[in-house]
Amino acid sequence: MDLLSPIKDHHSERRIFIARVILTSVVGILLLGLVIARLVQLQVFDYEHFAERSLGNRVRIEAVPPIRGLVFDRQGRVLAENLPAYQLELIPEQVPDIDTTLQRLARLELIDASDIPRLRELSASGPRFKPVALNPRLDDEQIARFAIQRPRFPGVDFRPRLVRHYPNGEYIAHAVGYVAALSTADLERLDPSRYAGTTQTGKTGIENSYESRLHGDSGFRHIVTNARGRRVPAESRDLQETLPGDEHPTPGYNLFLSIDLDLQALATEKLAGRRGAVVAMDPWSGEVLALVSAPSFDPNLFAVGMSQSQFSALQQDMDRPLFNRAVRGTYPPGSTIKPMLALAALETGATDLERRTVCYGFFILPNTTHRYRDWKPEGHGEVDIHEAIAQSCDVYFYEISNDIGIDRMHDYLTRFGLGNQTGVDVAGERPGLVPSTEWKRNAFRNPSDQRWFLGETVIASIGQGFMLATPLQLATATAALATRGVRYEPRLVAAWEDPLSGERTLASPVRLDDVELDDDTNWDAVIGAMNSVMQGPRGTARAVGSGAPYRVAGKSGTAQVFSVAQDEEYDEEEIEDRLKDHALFIAFAPVENPQIAVAVIVENGSSGSGVAAPIAKALIDKYLGYDDAAD
Repeated sequence: MDLLSPIKDHHSERRIFIARVILTSVVGILLLGLVIARLVQLQVFDYEHFAERSLGNRVRIEAVPPIRGLVFDRQGRVLAENLPAYQLELIPEQVPDIDTTLQRLARLELIDASDIPRLRELSASGPRFKPVALNPRLDDEQIARFAIQRPRFPGVDFRPRLVRHYPNGEYIAHAVGYVAALSTADLERLDPSRYAGTTQTGKTGIENSYESRLHGDSGFRHIVTNARGRRVPAESRDLQETLPGDEHPTPGYNLFLSIDLDLQALATEKLAGRRGAVVAMDPWSGEVLALVSAPSFDPNLFAVGMSQSQFSALQQDMDRPLFNRAVRGTYPPGSTIKPMLALAALETGATDLERRTVCYGFFILPNTTHRYRDWKPEGHGEVDIHEAIAQSCDVYFYEISNDIGIDRMHDYLTRFGLGNQTGVDVAGERPGLVPSTEWKRNAFRNPSDQRWFLGETVIASIGQGFMLATPLQLATATAALATRGVRYEPRLVAAWEDPLSGERTLASPVRLDDVELDDDTNWDAVIGAMNSVMQGPRGTARAVGSGAPYRVAGKSGTAQVFSVAQDEEYDEEEIEDRLKDHALFIAFAPVENPQIAVAVIVENGSSGSGVAAPIAKALIDKYLGYDDAAD
């Protein structure tokens, strides 16, 4: 049987084809409409948004650090300035492998290998877009070496920066201080908006205490970059017009210090080869005229960046050049407290101007056998309070010490600022110590150690035992003697200046509580005795003060470094240098109208009148304008 083929329905096929064409056309038109609508949205409605994002791919916001304020001395001479230099920087987000990059830079001697751990930590601690200073000051050879290798270091570049410079170096190191690279601890405590782009901050001295004034506020600018993140010129006029406006940084304030650079240099030179400190003040304002600690160091090493090995060498130096002895060094004040103690004795009735004591070279407490020796083994003979100060007779003060009592000693000595921070505008000041019965009860745990003994009062009367003072405290106490009790807070900054307007603001003296006496004639007695120290016939420093064209008041002192047994003799020639007595001296002049007060400490200098006094006298001569005559 034959199979019949179905008849082909052309009409039906055509209808289906047309329907498919129509459906395809509709879908195509709809899709094309969506594309057109999306294009309209992108090109018209979202144009500004995507234009901004597109610009953001080429334009980077870069922080512009402010210019740090300058520092001047009282005569307007520059103590801290900013000099142009090229700095090597790394932007973490643009560096594929920071560790490898740092190692390669170290091999090229562009950074020190010992600094790699610190730089790695610094790169990871802050924002990844913020530049990290690798080397704050490249020399010409390093710039050329890096320029050749530059394509191999994406994210690393050098750029011009201002670097802090101290033209007087070690003369002002401990007073002005120094700036150094920001640490991770600095980044945590500082305001990131103010310090954007900043790579250094003040670490010590005035640079640290007045950081907020000196630093200023950061600005920003927009820069055009290529695909590697490197800056390229914005040649297109349209591109230039679309860049947002830049914000200029605000420079820091300029500071004018009360420091006299000539006095600083003179004190530094006089202390050359020794360990010690010198502080000079204007007694009627509290202005610090000189603040020197020796040995010193070159603060420029920190400003330009030193290696870890260089820093370790400074830290491990047994003479401790980084230690600010002027405000942080605490020493037994020795006999320099005798003028203040004499005032306490006169005011409390423990002695009077007529009382005389025979000094045989030692003192023994009742019912004891221990001898408290005088600095002069053969003794001073019969002395009153004037001669006891002028000749620095220890026995006289031993004898009156328990009549005064340690608590009244504490009361009067703290009135002069001893045992407390002075409030000076340099960070890190130590308070020193003036002992009392209450202090000892709180200082020791063992009840037997908490008892105050009469012998401790005896040695406290010559500034030994527990008693400690800083050179700055001795200077402020000397200033209070000079003004007969009028006291001012010491300060180094005399004024600050807005660099934009030129407006200068003077720092006002801060008046402290006066040292008030019941009988003002006691000032005359004590100051007269201090004048005899320098210009009297038997004064301990008469060799230094005699012949001066003005009247000067002073007091020498020595402080033992170690105790000497009763049956031992103290031989200066046989003991090693670092075990010799500290030499101290305080002075002010002219007596009638004091203009300068000075405190000098020379570690292991042996003789206050022989070693420290000439330094104080030289500074006074210089300040009063008699240095040419002295030469």
